[in-house]
Amino acid sequence: MSKDSQNSAAKATQIGVFANTCLFLIKISAGLLSGSLAIISDAVNSLGDILYSIGVLFAVKIAHKDADSGHPFGHRGAEPIAGLFTAIIMAILGFSLIWEAVQKLLLPAVNIVPNEFILYGLIALFISIGTKAFLWRYFSRIGKAVMSPAIRASAIDARNDVLISFLALVGFIGPFFGFFSIDSYAAILIGVFVIYSGYKIGEENTTYLMGACPPKELLGKICKKAQSVKGVNGIHDVRAHYVGNFVHVEIHIEVNRKMTLEAAHKIGKEVQKGVESLKEVDKAYIHIDPRDPAEYKADDCRIHH
Repeated sequence: MSKDSQNSAAKATQIGVFANTCLFLIKISAGLLSGSLAIISDAVNSLGDILYSIGVLFAVKIAHKDADSGHPFGHRGAEPIAGLFTAIIMAILGFSLIWEAVQKLLLPAVNIVPNEFILYGLIALFISIGTKAFLWRYFSRIGKAVMSPAIRASAIDARNDVLISFLALVGFIGPFFGFFSIDSYAAILIGVFVIYSGYKIGEENTTYLMGACPPKELLGKICKKAQSVKGVNGIHDVRAHYVGNFVHVEIHIEVNRKMTLEAAHKIGKEVQKGVESLKEVDKAYIHIDPRDPAEYKADDCRIHH
């Protein structure tokens, strides 16, 4: 990631921390004053977002430190680790919300929102919906531009938060129309969404931490880029895996057995340069195999998963 991309990622994360902190303060005060469990649950979800954003902020800085003797391939695993840690926190928060909502459902009395705090609660929830809709679009654009799984996860979380705040709105106004238990049911649904969001974030970042193979579409792009280099007569044994949130790839290229070592080396460097030009790829390792051009088949790109 370039310095400009790193700055864009850090700026996006700082905006996320600020926005989620403001939303948490607005919603927790509205929830406590009104007694709405749905709004309090939405506020707790924002607290999880704050923790995630802070984790991403530190992870972005660590992930782009230069390689050193202890970390010869850099520190790119920092972002996925932050994402996985946050996924665990979100799951715990989600289960806590569900537990509190179930306990309230079992209580014989129902708390009705005091009239003087109706407007404040409505304003808080509409601010949350509007802010999260903006963050969803903003994080989606930045995450795609800088190839950051943590910021892409923030975009997904913001999208889910729009629905969560809407559920909180339904739970908040429901008692005024005779649906006295809907506040607790909305809180349970919010808890489920928080757990689901944590699961999706954990799933993606576990893929990066385990060094999984990237999608077939990317492997196809890697093959196409390598095959486009003049002098490459074939490709085989293509292996790729994630190192952090970027890809390392090993490719065996086949060249004319009669060419000089210097010419073959030059072709190998061109393939490396071309493959590493893909924004998803961090490193490409090229192995050169001598081969008779007559033995080459146009579709010979053997990929190992």
